[in-house]
Amino acid sequence: MESFPSSSQEPSAQWYAMRATYRRELDAMSRLKSASLGCFIPMQYHFRLRHGRRVKELVPVVRNLLFVHARPAELRRVKEEIPYLQYITDTRSHEKIIVPDAQMRHFIAVAGTYSDQLLYFRPEEVNLAKGTRVRVTGGDFAGREGVFVKVKGARDRRVVIAIEGVIAVALATIHPDLIEPIG
Repeated sequence: MESFPSSSQEPSAQWYAMRATYRRELDAMSRLKSASLGCFIPMQYHFRLRHGRRVKELVPVVRNLLFVHARPAELRRVKEEIPYLQYITDTRSHEKIIVPDAQMRHFIAVAGTYSDQLLYFRPEEVNLAKGTRVRVTGGDFAGREGVFVKVKGARDRRVVIAIEGVIAVALATIHPDLIEPIG
């Protein structure tokens, strides 16, 4: 649970996990960017049939999901203008899900590659408790931290970066020499 400073200074910007109902996440993203707020939607390339031709399109991985980087007062103001933008809350505590900056940086660095080698999961589909906390030491994802675990749909174990209660992404297969366990 995050708390805000009790002093008169305004709290700093945080990452909020949010929903835009009825597949309006791209519209919400453009409106948030025009309001000068940070926004991220995990996306991936897919092939679709358009007018009888195969076309490669960049589409959201999870419909309705977006992450917004803003101060609480800024987000409240923008939410009044975008009524279909909703907070995602933790099912146990009913608190808004606020993602730590470091965790979001790792997630954006991986999901922002739009690689078709990435596998996305709902939080309940991956048991991170069975894995080992690791840091990638080489390759495209050097410096990223996650959990080394076996995931459904893959032969080998993979490094998974999760936003608790929202989404998890498994990296492409990484050679074991390129990862190191961390405390």
